[in-house]
Amino acid sequence: MGFSIKENILIDKIIEQALLEDIGTGDITSESIIPSNLKAKGIIKSSEEGVVAGLDVACLVFQKLDSEIIFQKKIKDGTKVTRGKVLAEITGPARTILKGERVALNFLQRISGIATITSKFCQEVKDFPVRILDTRKTTPGLRILEKYAVRMGGGYNHRFGLYDAVLIKDNHIAVAGGIKSAVNSVQKQISHMTKIEVEVENLSQLQEALEMKVDIIMLDNMNSDTMRKAVKIVKGKALIEASGGITLDNVREIAQTGVDLISIGCLTHSVKSLDISMEIKNVSRIS
Repeated sequence: MGFSIKENILIDKIIEQALLEDIGTGDITSESIIPSNLKAKGIIKSSEEGVVAGLDVACLVFQKLDSEIIFQKKIKDGTKVTRGKVLAEITGPARTILKGERVALNFLQRISGIATITSKFCQEVKDFPVRILDTRKTTPGLRILEKYAVRMGGGYNHRFGLYDAVLIKDNHIAVAGGIKSAVNSVQKQISHMTKIEVEVENLSQLQEALEMKVDIIMLDNMNSDTMRKAVKIVKGKALIEASGGITLDNVREIAQTGVDLISIGCLTHSVKSLDISMEIKNVSRIS
């Protein structure tokens, strides 16, 4: 999936925890019914239209249980599929396939659901030079996978955490006593390589942020008319990000205002998982 060594280690831990949560001391149902020498093939299919992502994660789930499992991807992550499309085939011990089924599908369904809704937002604004961004409103522990899903849907990642970018929000401004004071404090502490973003709620705050020469200005819950005025005031002196209350119904109107970035919390905080299932086929005894 193109992750760094550190990220791969984190994903490995996420999968281990998910398997421990679901399997615990063992799959008492499968172990009671299925002989250990039975081999099977699992067919993973999409039960609805959407953008699929997370196949490598699903593969890692099964291979974590048995390194001899054969997982064959039939499509690439980021592919839009129709109902009934075969996404992957898994071959190996029947017990192992059933042990990993739910965990693998849970990851695959959620990651694909995020990729799907992101793709819908991107399609709405495809005629404009604007980027669709995610937020930090992610499932605790799953951020790395959910932000990957956004990229697979055609979107872009905002900051990953509090550590990799400065975003001065309303509460920071309230505590610091104003935008100027907050930005001055940050500039004294951070590297010159780190960008500074400030959230503003009105045009007066926008002017103050511009005077401080910040890199990005976030327009918080502004209507379209105010956003247009903000774009004219900024005139390319900073990137402009729209945020708050953005839906599929209004995202195109927001893109038309001329903003550079649109960040959308619902890409991850209230997404519907894509319906994906697995069927067992070709059961045989392992010789």
